Amino acid sequence: MMAPGARNRAGGEMHIDGTGASDGAAIAHKRPPVALAPSRVGGWLVAATVAGNALEFYDFLSYSAFAVYIGKAFFPTGNAFASLLLSLATFGVGFVTRPLGGVVIGAYADRAGRRPALVLTISLMALGTAALVLTPGYATIGIAAPLILVGARLIQGLALGGEVGPSTAVLLECAPARRRGIFASWQGASQGIAIFTAGVVGYVLSLLLTREQLADWGWRVPFALGLVIVPVGLFIRRRLPETLEAPGTRGSAAVLRTLWSEHRRPLVLAVLVIMCLTISTYVGNYMTTYALTVLGMPATQAMWGTVVNGAVMTCAALVGGLLSDRFGRKPVMIVSRVALMLAIYPAFALLVGFHTTWALILVTAAITLLGSVGGSAAIAALSEGFPNAVRGSGFAIAYAVSVSVFGGTTQFIIAWVVGVTGDPLSPTYYVIATSAISLWAMFLLPETFRLEFPAPLLAGERLEPA
Repeated sequence: MMAPGARNRAGGEMHIDGTGASDGAAIAHKRPPVALAPSRVGGWLVAATVAGNALEFYDFLSYSAFAVYIGKAFFPTGNAFASLLLSLATFGVGFVTRPLGGVVIGAYADRAGRRPALVLTISLMALGTAALVLTPGYATIGIAAPLILVGARLIQGLALGGEVGPSTAVLLECAPARRRGIFASWQGASQGIAIFTAGVVGYVLSLLLTREQLADWGWRVPFALGLVIVPVGLFIRRRLPETLEAPGTRGSAAVLRTLWSEHRRPLVLAVLVIMCLTISTYVGNYMTTYALTVLGMPATQAMWGTVVNGAVMTCAALVGGLLSDRFGRKPVMIVSRVALMLAIYPAFALLVGFHTTWALILVTAAITLLGSVGGSAAIAALSEGFPNAVRGSGFAIAYAVSVSVFGGTTQFIIAWVVGVTGDPLSPTYYVIATSAISLWAMFLLPETFRLEFPAPLLAGERLEPA
């Protein structure tokens, strides 16, 4: 543990709170900070980062919206429930390699820079998505089909595990003073954009195609559309500014040693806080499948769950960022989480009681609103808890580990418990129990929204293609 006022390895001083944990604010640098030109790195940087981030989440999360059809194509067991469970288990496989991506690509972002790490993640995501699009079903190539599907999900998980840390670091490190919350909130908003887009594509396909066509080949269309946009994502990512202070001065092993020896406490707290965020997020993502399988709603109605989830997440994330810049990260996190714990049981009871499109829209909107408002505040607070030298790896690892353990299993657990118990309200118990644990971690976090960040040094040549 560093003594108060000790210099970190990137050359900045670190505050230490009363518990001995680093608050992540570098307050002094060997080089004088240079003021940012908002017109150069404001809206343009947000758009560039969000576009690539949304594309990767779109490719990864489209699987959830089409899990029923993917299950029939790759796992034709003759039992619809068993096929769904196998499909959701394969969805969860994509979370297995997230921690590896967080460690390897996160450390790479803190060693070589944010920009090369983000170019790498979008390239890996494209590779995994291409395999998903092009692989024939079980009826054509037998056992090779699900094996290739699992491989594709592992590659996608590796990419997404390394994506969140560097992309959030870029947004946070380029944010104007007192606006870090709204800038960082675009991380959650970009995920909402991805979900919304996947839902719209799914809804349009459900209108244009029959259920048989969706199961046969229509589910591949959303992934193919994502591949078409990959060249655009690569182009804009190569033009992102570099915000790592001293790229190329340390190895990945040194980055990880620093993170574990000097920032272990914020790392553990981040995992616990992200736990409830990812569980409620994937409950929201599961609403379309829930409506299809538990409530027996037609696809044209069920897809509204994904559409509403994405639209509300986008708006609520930005609102949460604005509120956290004004009132602080912790109040927004805690109040919204308590409200979600109180609302989720009656919300699901309403949906189960009415089985209507409007009930699905209302319940999905309520769950997503409360989860996303607090989620934005948490993303900012947890990222601010790490200094520049380990921010990419610190947040990436915490996010990837928590999402892998809890997000990757959420939909499978929900489907299994509902199937075994026959209780359609069982998802609410899981959300409430895990939220209580995360609330405890939120209270232990230091308040970071008033910390002063030095402006990153963005040399002119760093704005040019790598």
